[in-house]
Amino acid sequence: MSKTPLSRQTPLFRSARSKTIAFVGAAAVLGAVAVGGAALLAPATAAAEPAAAAESAVNAVNERAQVRASLDTATTAMVDAAAVNADVKASGLDLGQGRKFVDTTGLRSAHDVLASHASDNAAPHTTLAVVVASYSERVESEVSEVRTNLDNAVAAKQAADAAAAKAAEEAAAAAQAAADAQAAANTPDGARNAARQLMSSQYGWGDDQFQCLDSLWTKESGWDYQAYNPSGATGIPQALPGDKMATIADDWATNAVTQITWGLGYISSVYGTPCSAWGHSQATNWY
Repeated sequence: MSKTPLSRQTPLFRSARSKTIAFVGAAAVLGAVAVGGAALLAPATAAAEPAAAAESAVNAVNERAQVRASLDTATTAMVDAAAVNADVKASGLDLGQGRKFVDTTGLRSAHDVLASHASDNAAPHTTLAVVVASYSERVESEVSEVRTNLDNAVAAKQAADAAAAKAAEEAAAAAQAAADAQAAANTPDGARNAARQLMSSQYGWGDDQFQCLDSLWTKESGWDYQAYNPSGATGIPQALPGDKMATIADDWATNAVTQITWGLGYISSVYGTPCSAWGHSQATNWY
């Protein structure tokens, strides 16, 4: 049996060696890739941490802003409530059945708690900030309601004052007109006119009866409401005594119309008509 030449065995050795080299090379390459991957992944992980920190910082800023905004809103609501409460008190008006006062006790308490933590990390207090904002909205709604009720009460008061002023003005005008009418009636001609009107309206007497009355009272008093006789006969009709005329009104001594009203009643009850009274006066010199 012949032996294989050494030169023929060399390729087998070289092939095995090549496989060894290839295996070692592959391992080296895989190791390099593994190391390189780690090198590539490490910067990405490191970059994610600052991004998360930045987002957290932004959230904290926003949450603190929310807290400050809630505090500012609450302060404004409390100021508005204090103002409308003061206005209601100063007005002294009754607001009727509507809301009369804004209570800020709950809002102030929540505001103070939130304010005490405003400098802390805002994240734990955002829920309270929402509560404070809700309180503020309710208080502002009550402020609006009370302000409307106050405005309505003021308007009603102004209307009542205007009506009272108008009524007072009309009463004053009526009183002045009455005073003017009385002043006019307290003159002889005014007294004659008043008598003519009363004769017609109360007794249905016409001008013929007035002529008799004019003659009678011209003789008795000259139509002077201040006429006085030492016997005690007083006024236009010369009532004796004068206070008989108080049955008509208490102003009998100063009001010609009161005197005329009494005198016409006396003539009607005693003589029936002014002409009958005038006839009696002519015959007896009194009536």
